[in-house]
Amino acid sequence: MSTVADVAVKGDHWIGGERVSSPDTFDDVSPIDEQVIAQIARGGANEADAAVRAAAKAFPGWARTDREERARLLHAIADGVEKRLDQLAIVETTDNGALLRSHLRGVMPRVAHNFRFFADRLLGLAHDDFDTRGHRNHVSWDPAGVCALITPWNAPLMLATWKIAPALAAGNTVVLKPAEWSPLTASLLADITADAGLPDGVFNVVQGYGEEAGAALAAHRDVRRIGFTGSVPTARHIARAAAANLTPLSLELGGKSPLVVFADADLELALDLAVEQYDNAGQVCLAGTRLLVEESIAAEFAERFTARAHTLRQGDPRDPDTDLGPQVHREHFDRIDGFVRRAKRAGATALIGGEPNRDLGGLYYRPTLFTGAAGDSEIVNEEVFGPVLTMQTFRTEDQAVEMANSTRFGLSATLVTGSPERARRVTEHLVAGTVWVNCFFVRDLQAPFGGARQSGVGREGGDWSFDFYCDVKNTVFAPGGWNG
Repeated sequence: MSTVADVAVKGDHWIGGERVSSPDTFDDVSPIDEQVIAQIARGGANEADAAVRAAAKAFPGWARTDREERARLLHAIADGVEKRLDQLAIVETTDNGALLRSHLRGVMPRVAHNFRFFADRLLGLAHDDFDTRGHRNHVSWDPAGVCALITPWNAPLMLATWKIAPALAAGNTVVLKPAEWSPLTASLLADITADAGLPDGVFNVVQGYGEEAGAALAAHRDVRRIGFTGSVPTARHIARAAAANLTPLSLELGGKSPLVVFADADLELALDLAVEQYDNAGQVCLAGTRLLVEESIAAEFAERFTARAHTLRQGDPRDPDTDLGPQVHREHFDRIDGFVRRAKRAGATALIGGEPNRDLGGLYYRPTLFTGAAGDSEIVNEEVFGPVLTMQTFRTEDQAVEMANSTRFGLSATLVTGSPERARRVTEHLVAGTVWVNCFFVRDLQAPFGGARQSGVGREGGDWSFDFYCDVKNTVFAPGGWNG
């Protein structure tokens, strides 16, 4: 047991309704000051197997639980999240360095909403029966079984519950492996599910490193679904492990998204959207990190963007006036700095930033904008996942589309234009799972979410989540012929 920001948090696993320890532990370090805040159980194959077995044991009973009762319990979990919202927010800010004001205003309320949305969606989940030569077809969604969910560190609880909620609503049982850099709110969620009355074994948490606990879950023969959000290299490891058992995968893998600004755009709006890409210290998979600006307005855009960026306040994420907090971990901080150093050596120019914030020290990296990078350079094509943007220019609409689609990713794209006709033309040709026109980060759980190319496999949200977490079945009834 550790005390984090005056909140008691358990560092053990949660398996079969009980706290379970491991022989080894690892340090959980706060990115705010790089101090150890908790000791976390270091799970591996044994703990993963125990959690899968507990989930498999609980599955038949949970799968037979009627929809109304499952929905009631999900709403009870949401009630528990709302009751402990302030605690969840400060613990997660301490654990991963994201802004406290964002956790309080948006992220943690969204956690509760995830459970409520899928609870309500479950009650309305249906497909109209249809006729085939007098035979009646009936479509149903059968729970798949044990779901292994391996989730990221940048919005730990919100992104985890985006998978947990539909998996549980569908009648599956869950084993969650949270990111080792931000494990604490997953542990608090286990307490909340127990308080809500969720049956033992329906929800389990295995703490540990991805290459140990995560790998064991991905390869487990009794896992029926794997949901993962993270990097492309890790996804390849998971996919290889899952292939041996033909376990279906849902993969959300980040991107290198474009933000395209045409000369006919509202420039104030375009600047607002561009500066917003530094949100969460750049640790957002959907961020439009490639600013593509029409050549005729590029000079003015760059001048005004740098002026805006210089007003961003960097510091302690618990301070309500802070705009940018720290990077999540020393390893990630060094990775970002490596990208920046290589970009400079390759000839790119940092109009702003381009170095750690030496005034603050620690894991604070200055917001950076590069110009002059070659189209085929690393900084333009690879995901940095930090406060690092590039700016390139284009002359024609066709060139803008070509540049927007020029990477191996396709998670999102943002388009800023004053012409609805251009918006329709361009969006038709953008390779992306989500496209925003004159806005950014407007999200609705009814909408499909996922990526194209190496940004992912599959779609989640709305009924797409149920399609993944269930075996969709069609039953055909012959006309008449009934005895009695």
